[in-house]
Amino acid sequence: MTDWNDTTRGGGADAVRATFDAATTAPRRGRPVPRLALITAADLDKVEFPPVAYVVPGYVAEGLTILAGKPKGGKSWMCLDMALAVAEGGSALGSVTVDQGDALYLALEDNPRRLQKRMRQMLGDRAKPARLSLATECPSLDKGGIQAIEGWCQGVPNPRLIVVDVFAKVRPERREKDGLYDGDYKALAPLKDLADRLGLAVVIVHHTSKRSDAADPFDTISGTTGMTGSADTFIVLASSTDGPKLYGRGRDVEEFERAMRFDQTRGQWIVLGDATEVARSDERKAVRDLLEKATE
Repeated sequence: MTDWNDTTRGGGADAVRATFDAATTAPRRGRPVPRLALITAADLDKVEFPPVAYVVPGYVAEGLTILAGKPKGGKSWMCLDMALAVAEGGSALGSVTVDQGDALYLALEDNPRRLQKRMRQMLGDRAKPARLSLATECPSLDKGGIQAIEGWCQGVPNPRLIVVDVFAKVRPERREKDGLYDGDYKALAPLKDLADRLGLAVVIVHHTSKRSDAADPFDTISGTTGMTGSADTFIVLASSTDGPKLYGRGRDVEEFERAMRFDQTRGQWIVLGDATEVARSDERKAVRDLLEKATE
């Protein structure tokens, strides 16, 4: 049995992680037998882990995030906004301050001309950040794509955000023996592993289905539950009768529902606030306007 007291006594979170990753075997009739790397609840309670690291505070944390929405719904604008904010050390979604780092945006459905136009629209006369790398082509993950992405990570000082827009362009081919769930889960595994190993955020852009009977917006994410099961966070950009909404849920991100507005001039999504509070404010404004017009 692994002596967790030795690993946790002075090593902290890194020692715990190293022990979990270690392969522990013992001989049995000449063959290695896997053994569990164990820790007691009491010892785990003594370990001090660093706080969750956010790339876009409150929205995107380290790990794998799925951003889903309808085609031509504005997902690419949102992702480019986040990538530019990280590369600049500026603000995303209108007012969310982010720490500076290196960002990679795989705009696999765009072309250089369109990307240039969008960046100029979003940044105006400001200098375009050298810490944002862009590409419009990438091999599928099982044919060199994951190695190419990791190569970029090794070539920059502080990789913090990778955007894959869209995931379908790099998705590995499903093996015949894999079921739908296993196929979806395994397809995301290389990006999930990369995010966890390097401590950065990977955002993949995906589509929602056309189903209209879903009570939960996250049920509209295309594919099986293998997609949402493998990701750390999933975000849905959707339209509603009272305007666009951004829904989020994850292992490390508190669930949110935000009212959104798209600034056509700047090409940016702006968070208006909690959807419930924004709706309540609109109702109060309507009541106030009615009272002001009343003659009695």
